Amino acid sequence: MHKDTPHTPGTPHTPRSTAAALLPLVGGPANVTSVAHCMTRLRLGLADRSRVDDAALRALPGVLGVVEDGESYQVVLGPGVVGRVTEAFEALLAADGVGDTAKGAPAGTADVLARRGAELKARQKRRNATPLKSALRRVANIFVPLIPALIGCGIVAGIAGLLTNLEWLPGITPALAALSSAFMALIAVFVGHNTAKEFGGTPVLGGAVAAVVVYPGVAEVTAFGTALAPGQGGVLGALAAALLGTYVEKWCRARLPGTLDVLLTPTLTVLVSGLVTLYVLMYAAGEVATAIGTAANWLLTTTGALAGLVLGGLFLPLVMLGLHQALIPIHTTLIEQQGHTVLLPILAMAGAGQVGAAAAVYVRLRHDTTLRTTIRSALPAGLLGVGEPLIYGVSLPLGRPFLTACVGGAAGGAFVGLFAMLGTDVGATAIGPSGWALFPLLAGGGGWAVTAAVYGGGLLTGYVVGFAATYFFGLDGGTARAVCDSGEHEPRPADRPGPRPASPR
Repeated sequence: MHKDTPHTPGTPHTPRSTAAALLPLVGGPANVTSVAHCMTRLRLGLADRSRVDDAALRALPGVLGVVEDGESYQVVLGPGVVGRVTEAFEALLAADGVGDTAKGAPAGTADVLARRGAELKARQKRRNATPLKSALRRVANIFVPLIPALIGCGIVAGIAGLLTNLEWLPGITPALAALSSAFMALIAVFVGHNTAKEFGGTPVLGGAVAAVVVYPGVAEVTAFGTALAPGQGGVLGALAAALLGTYVEKWCRARLPGTLDVLLTPTLTVLVSGLVTLYVLMYAAGEVATAIGTAANWLLTTTGALAGLVLGGLFLPLVMLGLHQALIPIHTTLIEQQGHTVLLPILAMAGAGQVGAAAAVYVRLRHDTTLRTTIRSALPAGLLGVGEPLIYGVSLPLGRPFLTACVGGAAGGAFVGLFAMLGTDVGATAIGPSGWALFPLLAGGGGWAVTAAVYGGGLLTGYVVGFAATYFFGLDGGTARAVCDSGEHEPRPADRPGPRPASPR
């Protein structure tokens, strides 16, 4: 345990103080090889994993949990906070400059540790990173940067739809519709740019190749006996086109001399991958996209309650592993085809189960002030659909409440799926928000009011079942061990629910 952590108990933690406290606990500046963040997590690349003090990190005020995926070491800080802490963390790294060697360490120590850390990281990646997990994470890395634009455009689309239905401000609704639709019309370009960047190609070439998917002139091209339609294949076609372009670019750069590389590599990349996209990939991706839409509709209209139960119950483990972002291409494909994704509202029920479980823990563990403080700080985010603070700060460290939260999510998903079987589908016009934040984005065949009522009923079901399952079954036995393992104090026997044990565990 590092005893010189800059933050002291009782001192309000600011983004800078949190960053200053984190830096020595992850091994100091010389141990940090990369810094990034998503909506809730600070993602660090580390040279030597063994230099991290996990227990001290978990106990640090403001830290809701830590996660490791083989690619990065992730500190869960919560929405809003993570961006400010990341900025302060990067500023500290920039100010430090030379890292540990400036603090008296031998000149060769950092190099030795870096080599050792690289070996450990490679060994860990080989052991833990399966090809499927690695592929899903790379897909997530392509689409996660697009989430802010998807959220913003989706909310603007919701406002435009509401004004249209109410027949208010008819002069401004076309402008709002244009603002909300422009990004979706060109999303293929952004997907292509991020795909090339993720797989080591030139981002602008990836965007250029993917742009052909949405170019209106493709309507004059015939593939497999049928004329292509602009946007055919959607984000799937754009991803495949940019991925092919990246491989063509790498092939050219490895074989062409420098004098020809500047001219021929970009030309061959656009020409070869563009033609393959037009005559093969757009058609194939269009068939896959159509199959996804057909399968989603069939799944909900035929086995809606069962499908909702399974999807709602299994979504929290995906969030825990950080793999839920890999579903973004499916959601985006459904939005492109049908105007909304019917899967997101069902998956959002997992967050409702989490909120219900956290409320039950709050009620049952009345004497655990530290845990109750964590719940109070994380619950607003949970109500808005950001479940990671509650996962890593509450339910997962306690163990069984994580499982009962999944039960609540399954119940809410079954509720929404049942209504889909009865003909009232619930969809979302954009991805990113869930929980209460999803209401402005709801859409369905029965109108907004009916759709909102079904979605609200699903949330209420998730809250109630998650609360009840956790209150009656989620906290018996193992509570003291789980809280202790999460870095908190061991509850006194009087603090634990149920009869007083004969001896401490």
